[in-house]
Amino acid sequence: MKIYLSADMEGITGVAHWDETFKDKSDYQEFREQMTLEVAAACEGAIRAGASEILVKDAHDSGRNLIAAKLPEQTKLIREWSGHPLEMVQEIDDSFDSAIFIGYHSAAGQDTSPLAHTMSGDVDYLKINGTLVSEFLLNAYAAAVRGVPVVFVSGDEGVCRLAASLNDEIHTVAVKQGIGRSVVSIHPQLAIRKIKEGVESALKTDRARFKITLPDRFDVEIRFKKPAKAYKGSFYPGARCPVPQVVTFESNDYFDVLRMLMFVL
Repeated sequence: MKIYLSADMEGITGVAHWDETFKDKSDYQEFREQMTLEVAAACEGAIRAGASEILVKDAHDSGRNLIAAKLPEQTKLIREWSGHPLEMVQEIDDSFDSAIFIGYHSAAGQDTSPLAHTMSGDVDYLKINGTLVSEFLLNAYAAAVRGVPVVFVSGDEGVCRLAASLNDEIHTVAVKQGIGRSVVSIHPQLAIRKIKEGVESALKTDRARFKITLPDRFDVEIRFKKPAKAYKGSFYPGARCPVPQVVTFESNDYFDVLRMLMFVL
């Protein structure tokens, strides 16, 4: 069994402030360690379920957060960013049996995390076909294009609810709840245990139950915090700026959407 794992940091247990997610801040090391432990736990759960190969994408900020030596030997790790439009799920293809997302977080426009955002801090919200979009949804759709079902997600309660709304068969572990500028987190060791058990259980479930049906058409709307960002984005081929701060884009091909987001955001 071959597994793809994408790991972010804002949805890791205990993370409550941006200072805990940036390499140049004193709080970063503690949560880098927890991110690594949660990813390792997911890998160990996958191995228990029969995985022989796991490709891990370090998908937070610099792409240089995970401590490779603390991951199981069955893993390969993608660090930094290639520049490919798949971004947080770089190298995913139809050779993978399932995908797992660890440390994911609420979308820009949600009130369920003090670190809620979608790809960029410049974005007020991103919608596809009128629905608020998280990084989870962007990457779950990308996996679906490649024929890979997302079977497990960990992160804050907001992203877990979004995952369930897409397909309630997806196994989730909510490690924290956002309340205003605060978070209420479960114990870090409990999170590690629940992630390991949850991944193992998900991978022992019929993967057909996790299928995501992609829309026939993608109508994208991005509202930026500053009108100048929307003005610049409107020059991407096919993009429009119907009102200040808003960029729209339409396509029948989801890869076109990913390529547009890579250049506009």
